[in-house]
Amino acid sequence: MSKEIERKFIVDKEKWNSLEKPAGLHYTQGYLCVDAEKSIRIRITDSKSFITIKGKLKKATREEYEYDIPVEDAKQMIENLSIGSIFKIRFTINVEKKLWVVDEFLGKNEDLLLAEIELKNVDEQFTLPEWVGKEVTDDDRYYNANLVSNPYENWKHEEENSV
Repeated sequence: MSKEIERKFIVDKEKWNSLEKPAGLHYTQGYLCVDAEKSIRIRITDSKSFITIKGKLKKATREEYEYDIPVEDAKQMIENLSIGSIFKIRFTINVEKKLWVVDEFLGKNEDLLLAEIELKNVDEQFTLPEWVGKEVTDDDRYYNANLVSNPYENWKHEEENSV
């Protein structure tokens, strides 16, 4: 069984935009299934595609299985079988020997910037980069699978008013 331990944070846009960073990679993610126990997604980058099955999140940990699939199959699955898609540009950046992933969302989730770090165990220590803000690991709204049915444009004003 494969486990994913991941923490998720809002990114400070002003600080992030002032950074020199590597080029991002465009992602399309189509979801075939999203429910309380699991999500099944198809992900396409510029040159590769994957099917990913994720289990229910428990204390920043969940089961995760990911496999390469042919790009043409992935495109057809998204077109013919997905219940919705999200679009984003993904950046990877190393901070103190830890790999951070920053997603700049597009479309209905535009203006949302999230950072994720994968850990080896739930108690692993790490340093927050200066451009990382509030942790949202336990806030379901920020999970990609949920952004399909409840995009950021629907609730971002609530979030901005609560800061």
